[in-house]
Amino acid sequence: MAAYVVVQVDIHDPDGFAVYRDMVPPTLEIYGGRYLVRGGGHKCFEGEWDPKRLVIIEFDSVERATAWLTSEEYAPARELRQQTADSKLVIVEGLAN
Repeated sequence: MAAYVVVQVDIHDPDGFAVYRDMVPPTLEIYGGRYLVRGGGHKCFEGEWDPKRLVIIEFDSVERATAWLTSEEYAPARELRQQTADSKLVIVEGLAN
């Protein structure tokens, strides 16, 4: 069953975060992740949610998403993200087909 990593990001070090952005794709490839949303514009229609940047990454399963997030390959990038931005991150299970 598919799973999605959903991240709300508020970047406070754009130069450092640019390095992070370049580090991530090779780590996603290892775990079968693919970007569905990577920033871009958005418009809030209900409530007061206004993320500065929103990222959604699809994986084959919660297990694969968790393996990527906690992997040695992603660890340096994750640390850099935490240093250069404030983030809120969840892994959500998709619907069974």
